[in-house]
Amino acid sequence: MEKKQSYHESKNIDNTVKLRVLIKDLPPYVKDYFRAKEATTSVRTRISYAYDLRVFFHFLQKQNPSLGDKDVIAITLSDLNNITSSDIEEYQEYLKYYHVDGDIHQKNSAAAIARKISSLRSFLDYYHKKQQLDSNPALLVDMPKIHEKAIIHLEPDEIAILLDSIESYGDTLSGHKKAYYEKTKTRDLAIVTLLLGTGIRVSECVGLDLHDLNFNDNSLRVVRKGGNEEILFFGREVEIALRKYITGARAEVKALAGHKDALFYSLQKKRLGIDATEDLVKKYAIEFIPQKKITPHKLRSSYGTALYHETGDIYLVADVLGHKDINTTRKHYASMDERRRMAASAVKLRES
Repeated sequence: MEKKQSYHESKNIDNTVKLRVLIKDLPPYVKDYFRAKEATTSVRTRISYAYDLRVFFHFLQKQNPSLGDKDVIAITLSDLNNITSSDIEEYQEYLKYYHVDGDIHQKNSAAAIARKISSLRSFLDYYHKKQQLDSNPALLVDMPKIHEKAIIHLEPDEIAILLDSIESYGDTLSGHKKAYYEKTKTRDLAIVTLLLGTGIRVSECVGLDLHDLNFNDNSLRVVRKGGNEEILFFGREVEIALRKYITGARAEVKALAGHKDALFYSLQKKRLGIDATEDLVKKYAIEFIPQKKITPHKLRSSYGTALYHETGDIYLVADVLGHKDINTTRKHYASMDERRRMAASAVKLRES
């Protein structure tokens, strides 16, 4: 009997197929680069690289007079060898605003431009090291300056308002809206409570199967970015929300084939997807916390912030959130915020 594929195995196969399709639109030699990156990157990361490189090659085709009569797949390594740092600078300027497929306008933030230039650096560096390019001109171009943004997260009182409001939202509705809310209430509350109570990513949340939960010790098995499996633990509030959903609304769903193990279902009786999960979080946040732009990632940030404030243990926060680099965690949760809190009480306005 053939082994049943897990959600993550299935998504990995889908993404691999997607990557192959993207690579077909790029020059043939690009396959060597992606084959070399396979050992150190996830397929989702390589898809991002493929999108970035597609933008670059289209730029060359449209903006470089010597390549205008060539299809993208016909651009050779010899052509790339003629690229200078000035060309890369022009590309960086192009990335700020350009057209896609004629009518769609594409804008990129400084962070998005930096990522695309970083992808290009990696790509050109591979062929330079292979001695197929004389140099890597992208290394001679400065990265755009990225302005740090404060982490948006929910304060404890806002978390309470959000959860309480999801529970009582039906009192303000009627008709079809009320009927829809009643069908999804316990599911939505379980999802929001789980995200706030564990800090897992939205991709990790939708990938959960029922058997990933263990109520004997209140633990759950998640598949992290890169495919690593980890065991996390959740508290009493998360347990209550999950149990209520599992024994109630979920138990009534006659799931479609291929979706029967999923923890969270859509009304179409399929595994709830990432987009749908993001939409439901945004829907409630706009209604009850309109002053902040809240997404599932902001719920993750809320958990990380609360955990750090309660424990002061940056290594614990990094471990639970699944950060590979402790500097990423320290940068987001233990930098200026802590000093600013100290500053609030450091200056005395009146002698007591």
